[in-house]
Amino acid sequence: MNSTPSLWQQELNQAFTGSTELLNYLKLSPDLSVTEAENSFSLRVPLAYAKNMEKANRYDPLLLQVLPIADELNSPKNYLDDPVGDLPALKNGCLIHKYHDRVLFITTGGCAINCRFCFRRNFSYSDAQLTSKNEIRALQYLRNNPSINEVIFSGGDPLLLSDQRIEHLIQELAKISHIKRLRFHTRLPIVLPSRMTEALIDLFQNAPLPIIIVTHCNHANELSEQVKQACLRLKQTNITLLNQTVLLKNINDHPVALKELSEQLFACGILPYYLHILDKAKGTAHFDITEAKAIQLHQSLQKQLSGYLVPKLVKEEAGKANKTLITY
Repeated sequence: MNSTPSLWQQELNQAFTGSTELLNYLKLSPDLSVTEAENSFSLRVPLAYAKNMEKANRYDPLLLQVLPIADELNSPKNYLDDPVGDLPALKNGCLIHKYHDRVLFITTGGCAINCRFCFRRNFSYSDAQLTSKNEIRALQYLRNNPSINEVIFSGGDPLLLSDQRIEHLIQELAKISHIKRLRFHTRLPIVLPSRMTEALIDLFQNAPLPIIIVTHCNHANELSEQVKQACLRLKQTNITLLNQTVLLKNINDHPVALKELSEQLFACGILPYYLHILDKAKGTAHFDITEAKAIQLHQSLQKQLSGYLVPKLVKEEAGKANKTLITY
């Protein structure tokens, strides 16, 4: 068996893992980063993503998503380690069952990029390991719950798994008659587009169940030509591509930025799906905006864009049976 790492694995291994290294690359002062924040939640940024940042711009909207700063160390009391109630809904080690007909399958604690606003930045992945034993228990749980018709692969990032592991999970889930479709929530098409290999695309195209991929893109500058081509290859195989965006202060909380994002997503074959109010995770308060401002932004999008380009404005609340649609 060939053990040589593939291109995407090599790029992942070569990602920036220290703020000094990243800031030097961007021709910025290392003093912009705060060591204590970085020690609390490590930095990881693939070069493919860093290349989309504007050098010498300390306010670059992509840099602001990944740079550890002092604001992370000062969280109000209502910002929690588990803001959306994942842990109480954890079943059989690696399943999160909060919604009636669908379940989250936690596949890994790792990501290709560590976003500072991550709602699972404090999640105890040691309690949700995809071990062989937990996989067996998870599959049995799914067999025993015929109300579940959709499995959502989450993490961490599920596309960090090998093709062989992904194919195995797909094949096992396809044996359960009431499972109708599979969804992957992933940042990799955006931050590490080389992961969208022909082998992976073929795997999805030939899967025995319909595949939906939900990308996580927050700013049009993330959508490089390489990202666009990777996503269009997925789209051409009839994979459903959706996107969810997190509203982030000083990053995308402006009508122009959000309009451009929706337009560019559609050019990449991706339909805007959710515009998500920030989950109040400890260490993320400086990214938050008010719900009133979120509504104003959403109203602006409705005035400027065709309906299919306007994502649903939502928030997630612990204990609720579904995401809360923000209406006005």
